[in-house]
Amino acid sequence: MAESFGVDAARYDRTRPPYPTALIEAVLAAAPGRQVLDVGCGTGIEARQFRDAGCAVLGVEPDIRMADFARGTGIAVEIGTFEQWDRAGRSFDAVISGTAWHWVDPVAGAVRAAESLRPGGPLAVFWHVPQLPPAATAAFAAVYREFLPESPASLVADRPALEIYQTILTKVADGIRTSGGFTEPEQWRFDWQRTYTRAEWLDQIPTHGALTQAPPETLAAVTAGIGAAIDALGGSFTIDYATMAVTAAASTGAAAPGDR
Repeated sequence: MAESFGVDAARYDRTRPPYPTALIEAVLAAAPGRQVLDVGCGTGIEARQFRDAGCAVLGVEPDIRMADFARGTGIAVEIGTFEQWDRAGRSFDAVISGTAWHWVDPVAGAVRAAESLRPGGPLAVFWHVPQLPPAATAAFAAVYREFLPESPASLVADRPALEIYQTILTKVADGIRTSGGFTEPEQWRFDWQRTYTRAEWLDQIPTHGALTQAPPETLAAVTAGIGAAIDALGGSFTIDYATMAVTAAASTGAAAPGDR
């Protein structure tokens, strides 16, 4: 599934929301410079945000379709998984990852990040956690369970999103601790909202992990069911997002200041 999101890279880039400006500013405030490595950069959503904030950004991305899209927006990208990526003696002021670190081995990835960072540079990995209105959660869960009964998404469709993501965040923090290359990890939270129309949400649905590999007829059925549910909600709904980050500063084992 990790390499299925590039099936429609343009749609992914168009429909997935950017990250809060406050998050970008917090990461850069912790960084000793402006050389940034973006792990699992995808189409370059967060890479462009850091670039526009004055950074030189290099992406690492296993899906060549996503990488090609990011390159088309001016982001330099090297193809491969982070665990196997060759830093070739380069070092960075920050290592970031937006909605991708759950595809990275939590310990091996943290070790590689520590090796790639200048002392004091932050590793910051983050996700959007969407908290839908209860009525939308229940209606969407019913659709997923009807048409994707075997999908993991159906099993957790009506569980609180923060509860699900906390498991990921804890695993990430444990991996950072085990790597031995960082200070004690911290958890950051940035709250914001977005209202979606029916058309906007249905445009995003095919980019969700449960559907990137679904047969066309299944995708059509889910889309129709979700569309009907949104109609019943009045044609739009508002998501309370919590963008959650785990971050820690490189200490022992990090790249030396002169290691470029």
